[in-house]
Amino acid sequence: MKKILVYLVVFAAIPFALKAQKESIHKFAPLPYAYDALEPYIDKMTMEIHYDRHHRAYYNNFAAAIKGTDLEQTPMVAIFANISTQPAAIKNNAGGYWNHEMFWNCMKPNGGGVPLGKLGDAINATFGSFDNFRKQFAEAGVKRFGSGWVWLVVGADGKLFINSTANQDNPYMNTEEKRGTPIFCLDVWEHAYYLKYQNKRADYITAFWNVANWDFVQKLYAEALVKK
Repeated sequence: MKKILVYLVVFAAIPFALKAQKESIHKFAPLPYAYDALEPYIDKMTMEIHYDRHHRAYYNNFAAAIKGTDLEQTPMVAIFANISTQPAAIKNNAGGYWNHEMFWNCMKPNGGGVPLGKLGDAINATFGSFDNFRKQFAEAGVKRFGSGWVWLVVGADGKLFINSTANQDNPYMNTEEKRGTPIFCLDVWEHAYYLKYQNKRADYITAFWNVANWDFVQKLYAEALVKK
């Protein structure tokens, strides 16, 4: 009888133990469009390799690095805010995972054009015109030595600025000198463009404007202002 009671207690405790082992909040999101949806500006093969090999590898490595730790339940922005306390394996893969997810959403089929509304007004007020913004953003991308990213960021004062980061760093990280809320980004690692554009990074950046998803950027801009 005692053995039966012990078994009952053990089996009754199993569901509670399973509940305690929560799944990680960090998921690998599907690409928002088909691999060939951004052609002719971003080719199908580049998108497939970039998303399903590079991005997925960053996610898998990040998930493995945080397995069984509190970071599985910690939002990415909070992780980035204290990234200086983490080993390189977490910093690099967290950035590679999150940066790419944002990048996919900064593009869409039949994108491009000019941002309107409050975002358009802010760009004009900050950079003088959308053309000036495009020029400065492109210059930041061309001049980024080696691999990295270009960002449009909302600073702590609510004002926009352009910033470039190395490798898989981003403006949320407390290792960055200029920090803020990123609302638009461009990947200037060679794997993002080399199959189609070879070493012509400037041509890739010029093509990128044709797929820019300003609806997504406007949404992030509005959310960033609310947080100020």
